[in-house]
Amino acid sequence: MPCQSNEELESILLEAKQYTHNGKVADYIPALSKANPDDLSVAIYHHDGTCYSAGCIHEKITLQSISKVITLALALIESGEEYVFSKVGYEPTGDPFNSIVKLEMSNPSKPLNPMINAGALAVTHMIKGNSVDERFQKIIEFVKLLSGNSDIGYSAEVAESEFETSHLNRALCFFMKQHGIINEDVEELLDLYTKQCSIEVNCLDLARIGIVFALDGKEPVTNKQLMPAHVARICKTFMVTCGMYNASGEFAVRVGIPAKSGVSGGILGAVPSRFGIGISGPALDDKGNSVAGLKLLEILAKKYDLSMF
Repeated sequence: MPCQSNEELESILLEAKQYTHNGKVADYIPALSKANPDDLSVAIYHHDGTCYSAGCIHEKITLQSISKVITLALALIESGEEYVFSKVGYEPTGDPFNSIVKLEMSNPSKPLNPMINAGALAVTHMIKGNSVDERFQKIIEFVKLLSGNSDIGYSAEVAESEFETSHLNRALCFFMKQHGIINEDVEELLDLYTKQCSIEVNCLDLARIGIVFALDGKEPVTNKQLMPAHVARICKTFMVTCGMYNASGEFAVRVGIPAKSGVSGGILGAVPSRFGIGISGPALDDKGNSVAGLKLLEILAKKYDLSMF
């Protein structure tokens, strides 16, 4: 079913777009610095399969940290809760997403949650397979399944750019390897992780992934169970508590839905039992979230009473 342009949504997007000048693109990853900071688009995918949009929703962005919630779901399906949470914790953090501080202070030295970089690297380490390519294919096929888009690929340019500049992530990996959280070659894990983050999607893909989470793992049109309901529930819980980096508490107050952001400017939203939301807005605030995307969600939440609280 095609995504229909919507005048009311266009009006909300124009209001939010004024805030793009308050942010800047993620220039610490060279390939992401090419994005247009003035871009903003949104797609909303409803439980009955209807879709409404505003902006250039077919413009591709990379998943970046949005991939963390998808690999968490895959790891839970493959290995189960007990194993996954023996390696990563459940707790939110007020520290930046790439901080090493809590790893050094915690005992045992495992990441606080799967949404910070250390936790996401530990989760990606759990994805089973005999090679980086085999494991990556498993991740990208899962993204295709959730989005209903078999044409999804990844940006080799972004993956290489991230791999070459992932010095802090290397430090996190070596620290976790020292403490037995991971046990594979660090360069291979980073190769897999940067490819995972470089999977390319558009707003509609994000919205369709969002509705699957919103419907506890079910595809809206066919009603097919794409992931177990308890896995979707766990992922949505982390999206609420940790999904918007160390701005998650404020986001819960102002918007109040499960959501996950990425430094490409993407936001994946899941309004329980109602719809999925996909947003692209590359200009970021100082926490790494799309500045205009956050404003757009805040307007939508007030107008349509989206908060689950």
